[in-house]
Amino acid sequence: MHLEQTPLVVDVARYRLEDGPGIRSVVFFKGCSLRCSFCHNPECQSALQEIATSPRRCIECHTCSQTCPEGKARPAKAGWSVDESCSSCGRCAQACPTSALRTVGKFYSPEALAERLLRDRAFYAQSGGGVTLSGGEPALFPRYLGKLLPLLKRQGVHLLLQTSGHFPAYDEFRCAVLPHLDGVELSLKLADSEAHRVMCGHDNALILANLRRLALEPRIELQVSIPLVPNFTDTTENLCAVSVILRGLGVKTVRLLPYNPIAAHASQATANRQLTLPTAFMTPEQMARAKAVFGSPTRNSTAS
Repeated sequence: MHLEQTPLVVDVARYRLEDGPGIRSVVFFKGCSLRCSFCHNPECQSALQEIATSPRRCIECHTCSQTCPEGKARPAKAGWSVDESCSSCGRCAQACPTSALRTVGKFYSPEALAERLLRDRAFYAQSGGGVTLSGGEPALFPRYLGKLLPLLKRQGVHLLLQTSGHFPAYDEFRCAVLPHLDGVELSLKLADSEAHRVMCGHDNALILANLRRLALEPRIELQVSIPLVPNFTDTTENLCAVSVILRGLGVKTVRLLPYNPIAAHASQATANRQLTLPTAFMTPEQMARAKAVFGSPTRNSTAS
């Protein structure tokens, strides 16, 4: 993935309450170098535009197959899945009368995206909210963010970045992006490098290196989020090891994200199909055990 790429946006979610203080708009950028088995946003993994299918909406009118210039599109109800040979031109999605096929990923210039986000600045101001950059991995695109963020900051918008920590070129990120941010939330899943590779497609060396760098930044409010996946990331062994890392770096705020079984379905689109994920929500007892590892600075969240 090249940092020169202009990122696509999967969604701009408005009026969110769980992705930072106050009422927020959350921008989901497309592109991530990790392939987490429990990913809730697999449509944000590839940086390229894609075609998504919703079979239940399909009326089998065959408009898609009649429109496709490559002769590859099929009705979603027929079990068609987009393969790598599809150019994702989007004509089938544009022609589909029921949105059973849809294009995932839209380009915004920094100015156009800022204009859309600033429509809600009254809500940000009244609630102490702002804009959260998520994905995907927004930190993969420091040059784009370096153009977008000043447009928002000039209007007094609070800016938070959610990151996996798995991004290169920290120095460029530090110069282009950090000066405009009010906070960074880094997701730390596993302390063990090999377990991280199995569950997320890469080891955690780059993530830990970037976490150490962020912990030394004097102005940025840093918090770490931990997605709790029963029997994988929520084990006492893993949480204690993560706690040791965070205490050593002086990280004072931890956000625990309780497992949502939607991940068991979303993960089917990722590269880690060999892992069997839980299908039930976490119990209050499981959450209490996880929270006890970290003590009073920890806060829970219903986000996932």
